[in-house]
Amino acid sequence: MLTRRKTLLLAAATALTPMAGWAQDAGAISIIVTDPANPYWYTEGQVAQQTAEEMGYDATVSAHKGDTNAESNLIDTAITNQVDAIILDPANADGSVGAVRKAVDAGIPVFLVNAEINQTGLATAQLVSNNAQGAALGAQHWTTLVEDDAKYVEFFGNPSDNNAATRSNGYETVLSQYPDLEKVAEEVANWDRSQGFSKMQSIIQANPEIDAVISGNDEMALGAIAALKESGNLEGTVVGGFDGSPDAVAAIRSGEMAYSVLQPVAVFAAEAVRQADYYIKNGEPMVEQEKQLFDCVLITPENVDQYTSAFTLEGMSG
Repeated sequence: MLTRRKTLLLAAATALTPMAGWAQDAGAISIIVTDPANPYWYTEGQVAQQTAEEMGYDATVSAHKGDTNAESNLIDTAITNQVDAIILDPANADGSVGAVRKAVDAGIPVFLVNAEINQTGLATAQLVSNNAQGAALGAQHWTTLVEDDAKYVEFFGNPSDNNAATRSNGYETVLSQYPDLEKVAEEVANWDRSQGFSKMQSIIQANPEIDAVISGNDEMALGAIAALKESGNLEGTVVGGFDGSPDAVAAIRSGEMAYSVLQPVAVFAAEAVRQADYYIKNGEPMVEQEKQLFDCVLITPENVDQYTSAFTLEGMSG
């Protein structure tokens, strides 16, 4: 049974897919995401699948859960099934290069979404959020909410994902302009809520006076919020996230999270399928540039009510 949250995500996905009426039996597309247990990746897979099915493709969604061996096996399955294209959220910037090459060598075009690989010229397209722009957007807002001499914590995502370093560097570019800010801890929590919770617990024990948290994604931020609540330290602590997940939106509405940077996952997931369809039909990329960036937007208490459901903002594309 679908949860209410996932039902909303599916509604958002349906709203972003093309209108019905495309020819059926167009072919097959394999969609490989990281972990649909996370609502961000769930949305990514569902939007891509529904977009493909509206276009007449047989589309399947599978997950590698960050394991490059599992990813390689899923690519092998796609090759065996002779799919017409692969939509892939890569497991590792370096470790996924071989899997992408294997598919391309088998004559299957690969369209990467959300995360990049450290090689160009293999994937037909790499469609990702503009993480540098989003990080700067979030950090600039964060600085308006904290004191100039605030003591803060940064949570860093999975080091094998280039997005983690890009966001952290974006934060540093902004925060370095405020020399009195004091970073009391920086922890790798691998995009995971439970790791954010346990590591925040340890940080609080060592540094009970913390004014703010800036996080590479919402899940780590939500884990930090849970630890701060448990210790009685959440009130007055500014916590910023990144993704615009359903739980983050709820936390902003409740006043527990200060803001989140929304990645337009539904937009680039659907766009990847449209570009795959164009390539299948025309034998050439729809967009000349391989790496394509999609700007992020800021969710705050002032605009949170504009969000009809997770990852969807009315008028976002306009």
